[in-house]
Amino acid sequence: MSDVLVTATELRDALAAGRFADGGPVRVLDVRWRLDRPDGLPEYRDGHIPGAQYVDLDHELAAHGEPTEGRHPLPPVEALQEAARRWGIDDGDTVVVYDDLKNLSSARAWWLLRYAGVADVRLLDGSLRAWTDAGFDVETGDATPPAPGSVTLIYGALPVLPLDDVAGFADGGLLLDARAGERYRGEVEPIDPRAGHVPGAVSAPTTENVGADGRFHDPDALRARFTELGALPGVEVGVYCGSGVTAAHQAVALTLAGFTPRVFPGSWSQWSNHPELPVATGPEPR
Repeated sequence: MSDVLVTATELRDALAAGRFADGGPVRVLDVRWRLDRPDGLPEYRDGHIPGAQYVDLDHELAAHGEPTEGRHPLPPVEALQEAARRWGIDDGDTVVVYDDLKNLSSARAWWLLRYAGVADVRLLDGSLRAWTDAGFDVETGDATPPAPGSVTLIYGALPVLPLDDVAGFADGGLLLDARAGERYRGEVEPIDPRAGHVPGAVSAPTTENVGADGRFHDPDALRARFTELGALPGVEVGVYCGSGVTAAHQAVALTLAGFTPRVFPGSWSQWSNHPELPVATGPEPR
């Protein structure tokens, strides 16, 4: 499909061959996580793609510190490297990630591993549903642990948007808020200390980047959407969400559309924990 997405059939064929024809040996990661049920291990054990290793988003794809760092700050690169080697990843592997939530959570692994220098990371388009709808077998229980990998990770392969740069970003760039519209407008806030959005940010719920089947819209449609929101030539694009998880999903869509987004890892959970920073509410001006 692309260097970002892979179909269920392409993944099945790669697993059968032991590698991708246009990539390296295949490693599959199952990233089940959702805000109301963060522990996805029971669902993983109920059925996963054969050989897929379970990834704990809260503890392996995030660190835990002060609230001013946000709910899912990036883990130390040494900790991520240790986890990636435990998942069996070597330099040159093609890593495929998926979840059971339209890739809203597995995109965090896609973005974080690419940010850490893994060149070939792909999402299973349509997530686990695409695999099961194709009639392919699933495995229950825990997958056999792989031989330890030897991948070397270094942060910095993708552009980020640090907290200090966020306040003025919308003055010359496009800052997209990937959360649901009601959270952007400040009508509800289920978890963070303040409701609303970063002043100047534009509402762009990332759920609108996929269809009912969880597959991403085609690149032309995504490009048209982001262009209408203000992603014009020469305009830098930044993106945030609640805690830096679904911002990665928006980053996938932007990448498919041909943009190079800057992710604000701390997202609203970091911004809203800094009382000195302003908050806007209501819809964006037209």
